[in-house]
Amino acid sequence: MIQFLALLAAPFLNLSTIRRIRRNHGLEHATIHVLSKTLKNRSMAGRSTSTGFYMYGNVTSDELSQAANEALQRMRSGEHTLAIHPNCGTGLVTAGVMTSIAALVGTAGMKQSFWDRISRLPTVILLSTMSLILAQPVGLAFQQHFTTLGEPGDLEIVDVSKSEFPVPVGGQRVTVHFVRTAKG
Repeated sequence: MIQFLALLAAPFLNLSTIRRIRRNHGLEHATIHVLSKTLKNRSMAGRSTSTGFYMYGNVTSDELSQAANEALQRMRSGEHTLAIHPNCGTGLVTAGVMTSIAALVGTAGMKQSFWDRISRLPTVILLSTMSLILAQPVGLAFQQHFTTLGEPGDLEIVDVSKSEFPVPVGGQRVTVHFVRTAKG
């Protein structure tokens, strides 16, 4: 079903700007996979654009540059599944939508009384739990067919820049890198 929807959406998904965002998103995920193997227990997050991707977390510019280049090389060598990551926001959004729909279905036709709402709670919990279980593979499929592209094409890494910003509470700083790409 998701693959069929992606086929219908292909004209939009293959627009140059959308394709570049999807390729950068795939490279972002692949980079996180590579970094996760070498830098254990570090929290990282990313956000992709048409010109590259941001990486938030405690990683040096050299570590990030090496990981991004390795990820790109591995994707070019056929490791397209590196573009899929289980902690992607696509999966979170999928879980949120599916759980919301389950809650709506579980309360359909319900009277407005307090006790009627309470009596529906087990049904809503069951439907929500089932939707959360199903959301993981559905979210991964959405990543594969809509939000990432594991085939990097002629994508190139141009440079890696670093910025630091103060955190409003606690007096700490957050490190943000931008991996700038071209082509793709």
